[in-house]
This record gives sequence, C-alpha cells and structure tokens, in this order.
Amino acid sequence: MKIVIAEKPDQAVKLAAPFSYTKKTGYLEVKPNVYFPNGAVITWAIGHLCELKAPEEYNSTWKKWTLETLPIIPDRFEYKVTKSKYKQFNVIKNLVKRPDIQEIIIGGDAGREGELIIRTILRVCGVKKPMKRLWISSLTENAVKKGFSNLLPEEKTRDIYFEALSRSCADWLIGINTSRLYTVLLKKNGIKDVFSIGRVQTPTLALIAKREHEIANFKPEPFWEVEADFNFEGKILKAKWHKNNISRVQEEKQAIAIAKFCINKSVEISSIKKETKEYAPPLLFNLSALQATANKVYKFSPQYTLDILQKLYLKGLVSYPRSDSQYLTNEEAKTLPNILENLSKIDKYKNLLPPPTNSIMNNKRYVNEKKVTDHHAIIITEQYPNFSKLKAEEEKIYDLVVRQVIAAHYNNAVFSYTTIHSLVDKRAEFISKGKVQIEEGWRKVIYHSKDNSSTDEDELLPLLSENELGIVAKTKVKKGETQPPTRYLEGNLITLMKTAGKHLEDNELEKILSKTEGLGTEATRAGIIGTLKDRNYIEIKKNQVFVTTKGMLLIEALGESILTSPLMTAKWEQRLSEIGEGNASPKVFMEQVKKLAYKLITDANEREKEWAFDQNEVDKITENNPYNKKYKKVKKVVGKCMLCGGSIIDHGTFYGCSNYKTVNCKFSISKKILSKTISQANLKKLLATGETDLIKGFKKGEKTFNAHLTWDIKMHKINFKFPQ
Repeated sequence: MKIVIAEKPDQAVKLAAPFSYTKKTGYLEVKPNVYFPNGAVITWAIGHLCELKAPEEYNSTWKKWTLETLPIIPDRFEYKVTKSKYKQFNVIKNLVKRPDIQEIIIGGDAGREGELIIRTILRVCGVKKPMKRLWISSLTENAVKKGFSNLLPEEKTRDIYFEALSRSCADWLIGINTSRLYTVLLKKNGIKDVFSIGRVQTPTLALIAKREHEIANFKPEPFWEVEADFNFEGKILKAKWHKNNISRVQEEKQAIAIAKFCINKSVEISSIKKETKEYAPPLLFNLSALQATANKVYKFSPQYTLDILQKLYLKGLVSYPRSDSQYLTNEEAKTLPNILENLSKIDKYKNLLPPPTNSIMNNKRYVNEKKVTDHHAIIITEQYPNFSKLKAEEEKIYDLVVRQVIAAHYNNAVFSYTTIHSLVDKRAEFISKGKVQIEEGWRKVIYHSKDNSSTDEDELLPLLSENELGIVAKTKVKKGETQPPTRYLEGNLITLMKTAGKHLEDNELEKILSKTEGLGTEATRAGIIGTLKDRNYIEIKKNQVFVTTKGMLLIEALGESILTSPLMTAKWEQRLSEIGEGNASPKVFMEQVKKLAYKLITDANEREKEWAFDQNEVDKITENNPYNKKYKKVKKVVGKCMLCGGSIIDHGTFYGCSNYKTVNCKFSISKKILSKTISQANLKKLLATGETDLIKGFKKGEKTFNAHLTWDIKMHKINFKFPQ
C-alpha cells in the first residue's frame, strides 16, 4: 500500500476526490482503483509541522542574549515538531511506520517549500522507505489523475530539497546571530527593543528607507509654464511654450514676459507629426504581477492576495499560485480553447467571447517552454466556478486571472498620436499633443489598465494643416512645483523586491539577481513584507508605505553593511540555485555562511564605535515598544485614584485606575484634551490638589483658550476652570 502526504488538509481532499474514499482521524483511506491497485492512505501536514530548534535547545548557555555567546553555530541543524501540531505529526508518524505501507508519495505543493515540508517530517519520523514525487500545477480531477499516472522518481526533486534546506538553515544562522548582535549593541547605546535582521527583509527595508530619505531631504523648487489658446478661424488649439524641449522656466517674470509677448500675435503651424503605436496584450500573471495588480485595483495586500489565490487553487479554480513564470507550455495552451468555451457560459464574460483569436498555441509571447521553470503562468482551470459559493474577494481575484487569459486572445490596442509644433511671431515655439484610439483591442477586456484610464488621455486636437495661420487668443502663466519621489504603495514593494538587482553597481551580480528574480521568491515576498510590518519597521497608511523611526534607526546602525545590500542575496541565490540544479555542494555553502557569521560580528563591533544616534529617536523607540515583552517598558504610576484609592497609571494614550478590573473603578482621563497633551506633572497635581496648573493652548473649533483642569467629585468628570 502507498501513502500520499499532502501539505494541507484541503489539498489532501482534492487529491482523494477522483477516487472512492472514507474519512478517518487525520487521514483518508482510498479504496483500490486503477491508480492504487492495493488502495492508498492520503494524509496531510498543516503547513510546517516541524521547525528548526531554538538556540537554547542545542546549548542552554545560548538562551541569554549576550555578545559572548556569538556566533551561535550548531554542529548539526536539528528539527523539532511544532508544539501545537503534535497530534497530526503523530498521525503521519504512525501511518508511515505501518508495515503495509511500502511506498511514500510526496504530495506537497510542487515547489521547494512543499519539498522541504514533507521531507522534513519524514526525517523527524526517522523513516526511510521508497519514495516518489507527485508534481502537478493544478488540483482539478484530470490534473490529479495525470499526476498519479506520471509520478517522478524521488531523486528527481532531491536537489531542490537540499536547496530549500540550505536556505532555511543559512537564514536561521544569519538571522539568529545578527538579530541578537544588533539588539545587544543597540541596548548598550540606550535603545531597548528587539531588532530582527534577515537576509531578505533587511535589504528590502534598506531600499524603502532610501526612498524615505529621498522624500525627507527633498526641497521643492518652483517653476512656471506658459500655456496658450490659438484660434485658427474658430478652431481652438491649446499649446504649451517650450525651448529645446524644456517647457519650465525658473523665474516668474520671464514666464510673464513670454505670455505678454505672445498675446494677440500671429501663430503658424510649423509641423504636424502623426505616429501610430500598437500595444500588445499584457503577459499572463505570475504571482508577483497578480499581487501588484490586485493592490493597484483593490488595495489588497500581497499576503491577502496570496491567501485568496491559495483558496481558489484548493477549490480547483486556478493553477498553482506561487509561480514565477508568465508563460505556458504547449500542454497548457491546448486546454485554453475549452476553458474559454466554459467561460462563455458565464454572463459577465459573454460579451467578450469568443475572442478574435481562438488559440495562442503559436504565440511565443505566451507559449514558451524554455521560460517555464517549475510552474507555468497562473491561469484558470477547466473547472466551472460556482459563483454563489465564492466570497466577494475570491471572485475579484478570479476575475483578474480570467481577464488576463481572455486578453491574451485579443488583438493589439492601436492609438494614433499627433504632435503639433507652432511658431508665434516666428519666434516663440509651442507644442500640442493628442491621441486617438484607433482599435480598442484587448482594452475591452482589461478595464483597470493604466492605458485605459481617462486621466491618461491627451487633448483632442482640431483638424489643422501645416502652415495654417491663426492668432494667439489667450495666454496663461501656470505656477508649479517640483515633486518629491512618490511613496511606494504596498503592491510596489513586490516589484521593488523583484528588481532589486537594479540597485547594484556590479553588472555580473545584477544579472544574477535578475536571473534569481531579485530579493526573496514568489512564495516568500508577501511574508517578508508582513514581517517588516510585524517588526514595526514599516507602516501602511492608505496603501502607502512609511518607514518607522525604529526601521530608520536600524538602517542607520547597519550603515554600508552587506546586510543592507542586495549583494549578499545575489551571491547567496546564485549558490542556492546551483544547489537546486545539483551543481553545487550544500556542505560547502554552509561552511561559507558560518564564516560570514564571524565576519558580520567583527564588522558590527567596529561599526558601533561610529554610532551617534539622535536622542529623540532613541527615546521614541524606547517609549513606544509594545513589540517585545523582554524590554517592554513598565507603565508608570502617576498618583492615587480620587475615587477608590488605587494607582493611576500612564497607559500611553490615557491615565487610568489599576482597579478597573477588580472593583470596576471608572477613573479615566484622556492624555490629550482639545489638542493639548496633559503631562504627568499636571496629572499628579490634579490628583493631589484637585486642580492642574494653567494649561495654555486648548483648541475648540477656531478658538484657542487657556484653562486649569479640575476634577468634579460628584459627576466624576473633568471640568475647565478659566483664569480671572
């Protein structure tokens, strides 16, 4: 009998769906069939059932965070069962050890992470039995049956397991050592917080911090432009003055002089240039492209998009979600005509189908076997969706994937661009631009495209001819200001991580990062962004990314370290890629990582001598540190409660009684009243005497006033006492 180990419960159910089976506790029992003549058992992990041991589990002296214990380098990396997942681990362990189980089928997601999850469980179980690999890109019934008919030999995917294992252990080694190192060093410098550092998260943070610096240091500069309306016998042409293709002037008086000079002068059309441009339909989605689009259209975070996509995958509606490819193989391309036929039965797609092109089999823009790595582009499957069972957010993501596939079967969008050059009084040059859509093409399908936005439309130009004469009817001086770099949107971070190679000066390393898809992988980027948020390094406000004081201070502390540069990741990813291809040794790689750990410690101790932090930033981080219990600031007692005699505590945003739970004491005063912060000193005086000092600058609407605060014992509330 064979056992199949899936990565998740839902996935296990999909793998069993084509067969007759019965449910057991923690597994499914498949009855004998063509694919499993002796029957089979299908069980599942719950994601990562096992995790790398913590430092203190190797050596008790490694529990304390001190410089003396660094670097922490175990002789051999060991995994343990995650505490909350013991029950399912024991189910798998008992099943794989059964004498009648003769072969194990690795049924995790077809990628490095799925390989690592299942093989690690088997390693911790201590079981060595013949293994095969199920490698499929969707969970439809046909795909599952085809996968079980074409199982891969275990050795075919062994190297990608070594790649994933090497990445996991190396990240642990660098993360544990550098996080402790900088946390301890920064604590010595008065900053009581825990600082998490990682091979991917830290250079990503550095790139975001770089943009934050650019915005903070940007100094806007004013400029002026001259706009005019030309009248050609009733036909009005709007134009902008320019000289050598530069329309901005730095002094207002110069712009005013140009405008005055031109008014009521004659104008002649000196040239009219027309150009037709075609825009091909967009490529199919990989995960990064879909995450960026979903963020732009719906403001979904990258992690939220991945979570939704995973649900659609488990429902059999889309192909494997963590794909890094935007291309299909011939096999997948053959399925698309039937898929489109199914879609044509759905009301919202009826007017888009059938498409102008029935098949993209011979279109190398979409079908290219050489550009498909582990998985092809994300497409919908032949399974017909039941929209009544889809949540609103699932339908939105499904719709994005559907439209991308349909658009690939449409013609190019065609625009005609017109540029008109005019000459006022044979001296002052003006330019006008406009465009007209000639063919809608794929824009009919993808309405959220930038190219489809009405704000992108240029002026509609009147029909004119060269040498035509007119008059300058109106001129206007328009003031503008140079703008700082735009903030990244959360979806932009995915693209930023993918293109991190552009921030390297070494061409070879840039090529490596381009080949390995930048910082992180399709599967990990959303998680890295989540980590930066969880660690309080970045904040997302209205979909815009801001670096916190803590994040900026960490990057300042690291300076020009290899930890903040994509350089280390470039070299690292090159070696890991070679391990995955069977062309490099995991053992040699890990030895190099251990040497790097020693070097980073030496570098940090030298760098600490140059630190000179802004004390305000240090205080801000220390005061606002709810993220780590170890260094969590003790809440300060301000005085005695006027109602019950308990302790009044400064909770950060308000003052409250410590007895609110035990005796339901209601004493509470907001720390900010009418735009004024009530200091601890004033609160102490209120508690002791019933009245604060005179506080200046309370604001109510447009009015500002000064007052004392008093406590009304009968009404249990704050009142204002105005000075005589």
